[in-house]
Amino acid sequence: MPGNFFLVGLMGAGKTTVGRALARATGKTFYDSDHEIEARTGVRVPTIFELEGEAGFRARECAVIAELAGMKEIVLATGGGAVLNPDNRASLRRGGFVIYLRANVDDLYMRTAHDKNRPLLQTANPKQRLAELFEARDPLYREVADLVIDTSRQTVQHLTHQLLQQLEHKAYAHR
Repeated sequence: MPGNFFLVGLMGAGKTTVGRALARATGKTFYDSDHEIEARTGVRVPTIFELEGEAGFRARECAVIAELAGMKEIVLATGGGAVLNPDNRASLRRGGFVIYLRANVDDLYMRTAHDKNRPLLQTANPKQRLAELFEARDPLYREVADLVIDTSRQTVQHLTHQLLQQLEHKAYAHR
């Protein structure tokens, strides 16, 4: 399966975990845009939010995504808010096949409830915040996606297998 695969979706949808498994299964190099930003700045994402605000973080994210989307034979897990920027959506569409990992708010909350590295969830009601983020971002994820996969209540192995089958089917259909 030639080309790049880009994973989009809310925090907790499984982008990093599924992305690593997909990269292993396809022999591609895995990148996570948040991890790349952390490696380049030397600090964690919450620290960037604290020092530069969300706007500062988003500017860094845009530069990293533009660079990574121009690479070849990679799997990229993007940050949950990457789709907010039209430039990011354009880079992803141009650079590869976009997969939206979609999960319901209850599952997302269960997966992220105890994670302190989620700056947008450091609120009095993180589940409500997730619901708001889902409502705002779901249309953008769908707009950019070539494929939508539901990640609710599935193992990583099953998800990866299902994803590979769908990707092979799509590749075969485009011949």
